This record gives sequence, structure tokens and C-alpha cells, in this order.
Amino acid sequence: MKRYYIETFGCQMNVHDSEKMAGILKSEGYMKTDSVQNADVVIFNTCSIRQKAEQKFFSELGRIKSLKKRRPDLKIAVAGCIAQQEGRGILERAPYVDYVVGPQNINVLKDIITSQSDFVFTDDNPLISETELPIERKDNVRAWINIMYGCNNFCSYCIVPYTRGREESRASGSIINEIKELTDRGYKEITLLGQNVNSYMSDTNFPGLLKKINEIDGINRIRFVTSHPKDLSDELIHALKDMEKVCEHMHLPLQSGSTKVLKLMNRKYTYEDYTKKVEKLRKIIPEISITSDIIAGFPQETDEDHKETVKALTEIEFDGIFAFKFSPRQGTTAYNMDGRLPDKVKSERLYEIFEVQNIITERKNKELKGTIQEILIEGKGEKDTGRFTGRTRTNKIVNIPSEDNAEPGDTITVKITRAGRHSLEGDIL
Repeated sequence: MKRYYIETFGCQMNVHDSEKMAGILKSEGYMKTDSVQNADVVIFNTCSIRQKAEQKFFSELGRIKSLKKRRPDLKIAVAGCIAQQEGRGILERAPYVDYVVGPQNINVLKDIITSQSDFVFTDDNPLISETELPIERKDNVRAWINIMYGCNNFCSYCIVPYTRGREESRASGSIINEIKELTDRGYKEITLLGQNVNSYMSDTNFPGLLKKINEIDGINRIRFVTSHPKDLSDELIHALKDMEKVCEHMHLPLQSGSTKVLKLMNRKYTYEDYTKKVEKLRKIIPEISITSDIIAGFPQETDEDHKETVKALTEIEFDGIFAFKFSPRQGTTAYNMDGRLPDKVKSERLYEIFEVQNIITERKNKELKGTIQEILIEGKGEKDTGRFTGRTRTNKIVNIPSEDNAEPGDTITVKITRAGRHSLEGDIL
């Protein structure tokens, strides 16, 4: 039996794309291996959202060159956003690569491992939202589901619209059928994926889709990522409140607390617009947790702009954030902007952002000590095999003792006994 090895870089969208590639390979008789040395097909599913991820990929690609020399029959494919962005440039840089496959062309994987003679697959795929592929999922409790592909927002720093194309939404019936199949297999939680789920529009809008999914028996929890603030509607906020299976958590990227910088980013909202929506979320759903993304050191960001971002963290009090230094991506508007900042300045600003947010996150977590929480058990903890790990409805990680009468997939009630910056601990009631 032939074996495949997939290494995934970047976002959850890429992780789910890798599940699809694994599903295709399994359907063709391939078995997964965790060792690149034992593989007949090696796939690098790449990310180009930041320079660090790109550098890491090319470093890994260079390491496999000697293996290809020893085993000429080994097939190497580069997939994902770097594949789409670089195309044949990858073959020029690394001629030992056999195939380059963009995110819209995963379906060709079946052909290229058999008889396909072409090498580069980066054309637009107008049928991507209608293409059904087998999926080899990594988890058996939680599942990720694409509801749409691509992005129409063109934030000035973001390469995604150029690598994943324009927005295409799946028909709700196709999504519902996929979820019903998952319930038959025992899945309890689903996360809907899209670059901007708020702009989903097929035979219904996003709140309408949530309503349909909320009515499916067997699914206990519904999550979604990512939401764009400009498209966060009152209808969606009330859907979060009224639908019992939709979890009380929203990831709502802010990116900057400076309205000037937000305009340079082409985010299409002001800081005031953003805070009004957060206030409405918390008024209608008091228990909601809100997480966010922040970019430090965007071109032309002044000390005052940075202070506005720090102030925003203290005013909004996110439950947690993902924050990164600005990384120029060739092909984006921001790549050619004047006013790039030295890396030292970006690092200092990022450090301060984390320093402020870590205090807020730890305090908010400690406020949960002594509270009763509903937990979905996901599996064994990464470090302590004698404990289970799960999440609250508000997406807080909780470690609990493993007991004979509890297992992954169970929804249980726990009392929070300890709170740290990154996770909680609790006892089963």
C-alpha cells in the first residue's frame, strides 16, 4: 500500500483543506504516514499570509531535496496559498517539485497521482462551491465545514483574495447534508468556515443558515469563523442570542484601534463603528466572549496610533487575541505603501500589545473561578494523559480529571477550580 505525508502551514482553512486532500488520497488507496521518509507522496499545504510562514515552508522544502535524489519516484506537491501565488516560480526555485496545486484545485489531486501530465494547477475554479470531496477528518468530536470560499474585502495587507479568489457560497442544502452525515458518525460540534462568514449568501443568508443548522438533531454546538465587523448585522446578533446551539463566542478581528490605520488597511469601519457593535453584542448577549486579531506596526502607524490600539485593548477587554507584526505581502496594496517601520519598532509594539492583553485575559479567566460551566469533552490533554480537555460554550479551554463515566463527545457540567492565562481547570459535578 502506498503512503502519503501532508505537512500543513497556516490557518484552519488550510487544516481543513488538508483533510480534503487526505480524503482524496485515502479514497485512492493511500495510507497516512507520520514519517516523510516512508511516504510515496509528500504534500506541503502552504500559507503566505505572513513572511514567517513562507520562510518556514521553503526551509522544509529544501530539506526534502536530498530525499528526492535518493528516491526519484517520490512525488512532491506544493499546495495552498504559496502555490497559488508563485505558480511555476516554485518549479524554477525547486525543480525537484512535481506538482503545484492552488487552493481552488484540490480536486485534481486524484488525477496527478495517477496519470495527469500537467504540473501547475492554479486556474480559477468557478465550480469550487459545488465540488464535493471526500474528507479524512483529524477529529471525531468536532468538525470543520466550509460554507464559502474566497474573499471580496481586499484589506490592503491581505493576500487571501489573490490566492483564494472571489467569494463563492455553498448551497445551504449541501452544507446541511454534510452536517447530517457527521451527526450519523457521532460528531457533536461543528465550526463553519469562511474568510467572512457574515457575507455568506446562497439560497439564504448567514443567520438563515444558522437557523437551519440549529434545527439538526445530534449537533450540540455550532461555532463559526471568521466574522468581518462591517457585516455584523443585528439579525446575526439576535441569532446568536436566540439559537440554543450557537455558542456564545465571536472572533471579531479589530486589527487596529486607530481609525486612521483602519482606513489605510481598507477595513471599511471606524473604531467607533467597531465599539458600537461590541457594545450591542454584550448588551444582547451578556455572557458572550469576544476574541480578536491585531496587527502591530502597520505602515505609517505612529506612536499615537499604537497608543490608540493599546487603549482599545483596555476599553474593549477582549477575552483573548491573536497579534502579529505587519508582514508585507507582495501583490497587496500595503506592500508598496510608504512609511514602513523598522522591525525593532514593530517588535516593541507587539510586545506591549501582548503585555496589556495578557493581564486582561488572565483576569477575565480568574473571574470564572468557582463558576459552573458546561464542557464538551474533546479528548485527552496534550501534556497530561491522565486528564481530559474540553471547552466551554464561550471557547475557554478547561482541563478536567478523566473518569470512567466520561469520554470524548460527552457534554458535562464542571466547577472551575483554577484559572490561568491560557486555560482553566475544573472538577466534574
